[in-house]
Amino acid sequence: MQAEGSRKVALALDALRHGWAIAIGPWVLLPAETGFGGDVLSGQMLISAARAATLKLANQRDAAEPEAPVLIHGAEAFDLPLARAIADPALDLATPMKGPFRALPIADLPAAVAALELARLAGVLPAFLLDAKGVEPAVTLAPEDLEDFKDPRHLAIASRARLPVSVCDSAQIVAFRSRDDLREHVALVLGSQNADRPPLVRLHSECLTGDVLGSLKCDCGPQLDAALAAMAQEANQGGWGILLYLRQEGRGIGLINKLRAYQLQDQGFDTVDANTRLGLPNEARDFPVAARMLDLLGVGAIRLMTNNPAKVAVLQSVGVNVLERVPHALPANPHNERYLATKRDRSGHFL
Repeated sequence: MQAEGSRKVALALDALRHGWAIAIGPWVLLPAETGFGGDVLSGQMLISAARAATLKLANQRDAAEPEAPVLIHGAEAFDLPLARAIADPALDLATPMKGPFRALPIADLPAAVAALELARLAGVLPAFLLDAKGVEPAVTLAPEDLEDFKDPRHLAIASRARLPVSVCDSAQIVAFRSRDDLREHVALVLGSQNADRPPLVRLHSECLTGDVLGSLKCDCGPQLDAALAAMAQEANQGGWGILLYLRQEGRGIGLINKLRAYQLQDQGFDTVDANTRLGLPNEARDFPVAARMLDLLGVGAIRLMTNNPAKVAVLQSVGVNVLERVPHALPANPHNERYLATKRDRSGHFL
């Protein structure tokens, strides 16, 4: 039964990306961003609490809980253009007059929470039309299916190979794959594994713009390069290092939503407020998967390269023995000064 639940989630994520509806709990949910159909109408929408606050609904009892989903009813039925204007903050200036809306009680809160989490995992905006006439679900699932899908125990080593890299010609790459998750994480092991010496470890979440394109808006590319250089030095001194490259773009919100956050940053919002305005969490990375990768590599204790004390705490909470936090600070540039200051002031990073 657990395998069936995980399979249903994989089908649901594919459905949401293609604009098809899913059924969960008491509702058939059509994604506002990707859904299609010229005559789609619905009397209700499910949105995040953050978007509800932007729409000035937080003073209503059923929209007052900061992290809870919000069910709204409008004076007129929602069609897809209106639903997208409600879901996407990039459209706020183009469609400033929305509403009035009324927040409604949610009959099945676990189903609503799971629906918004599915939207995040699919990389679409967390907003749905509910029970639109004539819309049939592509898959039916339950909230508990999501927990099975996210179980790190499904992760296994899929392949490994020698991979000389520019900083170290004695490196090995190890690829990990989960049963129904299309994301393939990798570990780059520099030097020879030594059970008597804890490795220097860096958790690096994928950043296409920084790692590949050289973006100056973040510090991801320089952090990656500096981590590899430090691990190579460790290997040269008889130690070893592990880079865990996690396929969790945009701190877990996905590439497209990260670019939407960039648009909002250009309007003056910092990175935390930009994510909040999108209705997405500021931190949605899956650290238990990193713990599982280390376990599969036979690593019990590590020296962790990070400026984020919360990362140390969460890894320790899932069984990783973090013997030392190794600082990993890099200079700012004019394009990422505010971003780094926000990480320090609002996310508790050391800089």
